[in-house]
Amino acid sequence: MNSSVKQKLSRHLHWVICVVAIVLVGFYWAVWASDRYVSHAHVVLESPQLSSPELSFSSLLSGGGGANNADMLLLRDYLRSVDMLQYLVENANFREHYAHGGGDFFSRLSDENAPLEELHDYYLKRVSVELDEYAGVLRIDVEAFDPKEAHLIANLLLERGEQHMNDMGRRLAEEQVKFLQQQVDQLQATFEQTRQALVDYQNENGLVSPTGTVESLSGVVSTLEGQLASLKAQKTALSSFQSASSPEVVRVKSQINALEDQIEKEKQRLAAQSGNALNSLSSEYQRLQLQAKFAQESYSGALAALQSTQVEAARKLKQLSTLQSPTMPQYPEQPERLYNIVVFAVIALFIALIVNMLILIVKDHRD
Repeated sequence: MNSSVKQKLSRHLHWVICVVAIVLVGFYWAVWASDRYVSHAHVVLESPQLSSPELSFSSLLSGGGGANNADMLLLRDYLRSVDMLQYLVENANFREHYAHGGGDFFSRLSDENAPLEELHDYYLKRVSVELDEYAGVLRIDVEAFDPKEAHLIANLLLERGEQHMNDMGRRLAEEQVKFLQQQVDQLQATFEQTRQALVDYQNENGLVSPTGTVESLSGVVSTLEGQLASLKAQKTALSSFQSASSPEVVRVKSQINALEDQIEKEKQRLAAQSGNALNSLSSEYQRLQLQAKFAQESYSGALAALQSTQVEAARKLKQLSTLQSPTMPQYPEQPERLYNIVVFAVIALFIALIVNMLILIVKDHRD
């Protein structure tokens, strides 16, 4: 009888192992596995809706959705990071709770003083942070052996995550604003220097605008040359029927000589070779004027960039808008005992069936 039983057992050993495994695993999930409470939170990351100084076509095309999703991914990575874990260790007794908080052998932290790498792997099993890209919502689930601990950790995740995102954005914005402020100060000093140099040059030469004076003198010379041409034509006409000593011809000649002298004086004043010639004054004035204009435009552009960066710095401040506050668990959601038992039983029976088919195939080939 015993030998017959042993023979049957050896023949159906795989089924025996399957049944024993199902019973043991079912016992673990049904009786031994510790309850785990889950705190849920759903949040979105928002920025202040400040209008930009200017609206461009490219900004309309690019929109803000991509940047927001990128920020959400950054927040997700931080909440899953070792830095976040260390913060929880210091403020939520993470090691003590998960090592001695009532968990069973397989679900609790095996060693309270486990290395940081091992602790981080365990942390990722108990804290889930996933981004719903379609809805743009960050879904946070925290498992703990006590509902208060799960609720505490979820709240700390939200508070620390928002603070980290603001600190990161603020540091970048402050560096940008500081750099632009330095540029503005330098360009303002340059602008003041060029403007003062222009004013000093005007005062030194007693001319508000040498360029305007040159243009005015050029107009005077043109007018005088027009009058001179008219008098020469009149002289030619008079010489055709009057003698050179006639009073009329003498008068015209006198006017011609006077105009020629005046034109020569104006031209000498306009284009003399001395350092105080108006053309030289005008050239230097134009150079100083261009320097002052360039400095003014650079200063104006830097001020606009500074203002834009200050607005953008305010936009970088993030706020976690809570769609669902961290819940206080009322009953343990984990483990899903019946589900786990059924899934394991199906898998075990499927493997045992495959083994049974292999055994039959081997026997069939032997026969």
